[in-house]
Amino acid sequence: MPPKKRSSGTTQNKEMKSGTEIASPDKKESPELSVKKHRDKDTEFLTLCKGLHVTDMVCDQAWKLWKTVQDSMDQATGDQKRLWGACLFVSATDMDVPCFTVTQVLKAVSMNLKQFVALVRKLDVNLDTISTKVNSVLTRLENKYDVTLALYQRFEKTCKKIFALVSDEKERETMRSCWTMFLLAKGRALQMEDDLVISFQLLLCSLELFIKRCPPDLLQPLYKSAISKVQSPPTRTSRRNQSKARSRPAEPEMDLQLLKTLCDENECNTEEVKNVYQTSFSAFLDSLDQSKSPDFPQVSDLNQQYEEHYLKSRDIDGRLFFDRDETVLMPKVEISQVERTPKKNLPDEEAVMIPPQTPIRAAMTSIQQLRGDLTSSGDQPSTNLATYFKNCTVDPTQDVLKRLETLGLAFSQRFGQAVGPRCVLLGRQRFTLGVRLYYKIMEAMLKSEEKRLSVQNFSNLLNDSTFHTSLLACALEVVMATYGESSFRTGGYNHGGGDVAETDVCFPWILDVVNLSAFDFYKVIESFIKADPTLSKDIVKHLETCENLIMERIAWRTGSPLFELLKQEHEGGAAEQVETPASFSQPLQHNHTAADLYLSPMRPGLRVLPPESPATPSSQASSQPPTQSGGQVPRLPKSNSLSLFYKKLYRLAYLRLKMLCSYLLSSHPELEPIIWTLFQHTLQHEHELMRDRHLDQLMMSAMYAICKVKSVDLRFKTIVTAYKNMPNTSQETFKHVLISEGHYDSIIVFYNQVFMQKLKTNILQYASTRPPTLSPIPQIPRSPYKFPNSPLRVPGSNNVYISPLKSSRMSPGIMTPRSRMLVSIGESFGLSNRFQKINQMVNSSDRSFKRTLDLGSTPKPLKRLRFDVDGQDEADGSKSGGDSTLIQKLAEMSSTRSRMQEQKMKEDAESRKE
Repeated sequence: MPPKKRSSGTTQNKEMKSGTEIASPDKKESPELSVKKHRDKDTEFLTLCKGLHVTDMVCDQAWKLWKTVQDSMDQATGDQKRLWGACLFVSATDMDVPCFTVTQVLKAVSMNLKQFVALVRKLDVNLDTISTKVNSVLTRLENKYDVTLALYQRFEKTCKKIFALVSDEKERETMRSCWTMFLLAKGRALQMEDDLVISFQLLLCSLELFIKRCPPDLLQPLYKSAISKVQSPPTRTSRRNQSKARSRPAEPEMDLQLLKTLCDENECNTEEVKNVYQTSFSAFLDSLDQSKSPDFPQVSDLNQQYEEHYLKSRDIDGRLFFDRDETVLMPKVEISQVERTPKKNLPDEEAVMIPPQTPIRAAMTSIQQLRGDLTSSGDQPSTNLATYFKNCTVDPTQDVLKRLETLGLAFSQRFGQAVGPRCVLLGRQRFTLGVRLYYKIMEAMLKSEEKRLSVQNFSNLLNDSTFHTSLLACALEVVMATYGESSFRTGGYNHGGGDVAETDVCFPWILDVVNLSAFDFYKVIESFIKADPTLSKDIVKHLETCENLIMERIAWRTGSPLFELLKQEHEGGAAEQVETPASFSQPLQHNHTAADLYLSPMRPGLRVLPPESPATPSSQASSQPPTQSGGQVPRLPKSNSLSLFYKKLYRLAYLRLKMLCSYLLSSHPELEPIIWTLFQHTLQHEHELMRDRHLDQLMMSAMYAICKVKSVDLRFKTIVTAYKNMPNTSQETFKHVLISEGHYDSIIVFYNQVFMQKLKTNILQYASTRPPTLSPIPQIPRSPYKFPNSPLRVPGSNNVYISPLKSSRMSPGIMTPRSRMLVSIGESFGLSNRFQKINQMVNSSDRSFKRTLDLGSTPKPLKRLRFDVDGQDEADGSKSGGDSTLIQKLAEMSSTRSRMQEQKMKEDAESRKE
C-alpha cells in the first residue's frame, strides 16, 4: 500500500531523504538494510540498495532476480548498475514495499524513464520473471509519462503565446508555479492521471488563474485584452463596495472571456472546460484557500504539497519536465523526420507549415468532429424517431426514457468513481453525447430496415431491452474512445496491479456499467458502423478491436449466453457443428442487421452437408425453410447470431494462426493446414476449453502438439517468443492461464494438465498413416468495416490517392493527415511548384515505404526461457539443448515479418482499388 500522507517541508534537492521519511515511517515494518546479512552480495549493489533505502527482504529478492537473469542479459559491465536498479524496482513492486519512487531509482542509475521501462521488460527472460502486476504498473507508468510529456509540450508552447518576455526570470518563476499547481491539481482531482483530455482541461484552468493574476506587462496583447474585457478598473468601485464584495460568499472567480480565449487558441470546447473549472478546479482552489486570493500561490507551499503527493504515488516527479531533467527527456528527433503538412493553399504564397499531429491536437480534433456530427441530434428522440415509436404495436417511448434515466445515473456515478470524485458531472456530459449518438444511429438503422423490408412497425425490435442497451453501450464506447478514455491497455484482463480495476475504464468496462453480456454487444457492432458513415477510421478500428476482443476472450467468460446457445444447438440436435466446414470456402456475407441478430436468434438453418458437398450460400440461409429429404434427419432451427459469431471466430482464428506459422514454420508449410484442423476441431467440438480462456492459448497449444507428433523441433519457448511479436497480444495470455477453478498458471502447465489430456487421442491420430480429414481453410474476406470516405488509389499509381471531402465543416485547411499533401479539386491551388512537390513526394516514396517496414535489428534471442517450477522447458519435460534452432527461428521471424507487412500493404492497396 502507498505510504500515508505526511507533512514535509522538503524540496526537490532533498527528495532522497524525504523519500526515506515517507516510505519508512515504521521501523519494525520496514527495517533499515543490515549490511552484515548481505556479505554474499556485491559491494556496489549494497551501496545502491542503501542509497534507495530498500529493506532486507527487497534486497534479497532483487539479488535473487539478478542472479536469475544475469546469464541471460548480454550487457556491458558498465550497465550492471542499471540492471540492479531494474531488479530492485521489480522486487519492490511485486512485494508492494514502498522503498523509493521511480524518479529516485532513475536518478540512482542515470537513466530516462523510457530506457528504464524497456530495460525492465527486457528482464522478462522467464515466464515468472516479470509478473502481471509489474507489467500493469509499467504500463500505467508509461501512459502517465506520455500524457504528462504531451501536456508539458503544449504548456510550453502556450506560454510562449501568453507571456511577453519582459523579464525572463520573472516569467520562468510564474511558469514554474503554474506548472506545479497544475500537477498538484491533476493529482488531487483525478484518480486516473493518464486521462489526457480532462488533464488538459485542468491545465487550461490553471493557466486562466495565473494569467488573470499576472501583471499586465508580462502578457501578450491577446491575453491582456481578454482580461480587460471583463474586469472593471479599480477606480470605478468604492472601497466600501469592495469591502462588501469581499464579504459576500460569491462563486469562485472565473474569467469567462479569458477562458474562452484560451479554449479557442487550443481548439478546446469552452463549455467542457468551464464545467471542469466549476467542479474539480474550484474545489482544488478551495483546498488551497486560493479561491479569492488576488495573489499567486506561494511556490514553497505548492512544492511542499506536490512533494507529498509525488512521494505517495511513488512514480515520477512531474516538476522535472520543467527542469528538462535527463530522467524525463525524450530522444531528440531529427527535423527531417518531423512530418509537416501545408495549411490551406493561398495563391502566390508559399505553403504555411503547421506542426505535426500531437496527441492533444488529435484528441481535440476527434472531439470537435464528434460534437459537430451530433450538433443536429437532440437529447430527445427526433420527430422521425418518435414516429417510428408511435407506429409500434406497443409504444416503447416510456421504457426508452426510463432506461436512459437509470443507466445515465449508473454511468455518471461509475465514471466519477473511476476518473475522479468530482467528475460525476463530466460523466453526465459524456452520457449526454452518447444518448445523442444512440438516437442518431437508431434512426438510421430503422430507416435502413424500412427500406429493406418495406415495413414501418418495428415493435418487436424497439421493445427489446437488450437491443437498446447494446446500442447505447456502443454509442457510449464511441464517446469514451473519442475522448481517449477507453483503449486496450489491459487486453480485457482485470487482474493484477493493485487498484487497476477501479481506475480502468477501458473496454469492456462499459459492459459492466450497463450490465450487458459481451455476446449481446457484439451483435450491434457491425450494424452500428454501417449506420454512421461519419465515424472516423480510428473509431471504426476501435470497434473492430472490441469485436475481436469479444470473440477471442470476453464472450467465453462463465455466465455468457454464448454457452447457453451452444448447449441448445448441440442438445437440440440443431447441428452436429455450429458452422459446417464446407461453408469456409464461401465468402463471409456481411448482410446481417441488428434486427436479424436480436429478434431472430433462432433462424431456419441448412441441412448438415458432407464436407465434399457444396454449401448453400449463407445469404440464402435465413429465407429457406428446414429441409427434409429421404433418409436424412431434419435439422432444427439454428441460431443466426451464433452462426455469424462462429464464422467470424474461425476467420479471426485462422488469420492469427497463419501469422504465427509465417513466423515459425515457413520451412514447413505443410503443417499449417494440419494445425488449423486441430485448432478448428477444438473450437467446434471442445468449446468448453475456451471457458474463461483465450483463443490464442488454444492456438499455441495446437501448434506445439502438431509439431510434436510430426517430429518438428519447435520449442514452446520459441512459440511464446514469436507470439510476443504479434500485434494485439498480452503477456497475460501465456502467463495467466486457467488450469482449474480459481487456479492459474503458465501455458505450458495448461498444455500438460488440460489441453493434452483432453485431446490426446485426437492429437495422436495425426501421427498415424490415416490422419483425420483436413478442415477447409476459411476464405479471408475484406473487412466488413469498409470506409466510404477512405482515400482511393489513382489508377496506374501506387502512391497517389484521392479522398472525398467529408463535410463542409472540415475544409482542407483544417484537415492535417500526417505526411500527406491535400489538393482540393475546384479550389485555387496556388503556384505550380506545389505539383512539383507532390511529384517529389511520389518519387521519394520508395524510401519512406522501406522506412515504414524497418523494424530494427533482429531481436537477440533469449538465452533462457523457463516455463515451470522444475526448470523444465517443454511439455515432455525435456530441457533446451538447441539454442541454434531458436536463433534460426527468430532470424526467420524477422525476415518473414517484413515480408508479411509488405504483403499486407499490397493487399490493402488492392482492397482500396476495389
